Amino acid sequence: MSKRGWSGRLLLRYVLYQVPGFILLILIIVMARQWFYIPAWVIACIIALWITKDVLLFPYVWRAYEGSIRGNIQPMVGRRGVVEKRLDPSGYVKVNGELWQAELIKGNSPVNRGQEIEVQGIRGLTLLVKPFPVETPYFTDI
Repeated sequence: MSKRGWSGRLLLRYVLYQVPGFILLILIIVMARQWFYIPAWVIACIIALWITKDVLLFPYVWRAYEGSIRGNIQPMVGRRGVVEKRLDPSGYVKVNGELWQAELIKGNSPVNRGQEIEVQGIRGLTLLVKPFPVETPYFTDI
């Protein structure tokens, strides 16, 4: 990777994704020329604007064209949150101010609204959680 954060390979991927739209634009222009008179300078301007649009958007969208995720793949693991809708075994939790669908890890009892949880894993867009702090059995000395 270069200092910019993107590589030549990433730029090539972006350009290749833009090719179908560019071809469609050319086909529309060719078809429109059959029905209407369109001066060559107008066609040149349309094509130039289309390419300019792609060039100007690249700095804002290049991360979407990366092939792999860099850094921590599961940044939510270990985070704590609060139950918004009872987990029995699934429900909703709020972690870092965002509402997430969550599912209790097997072996845990239901968790009520307002209780704390800790994220243990992720399956798709569902957080796998356990109660926090982990409930310990109550023992008394006899």
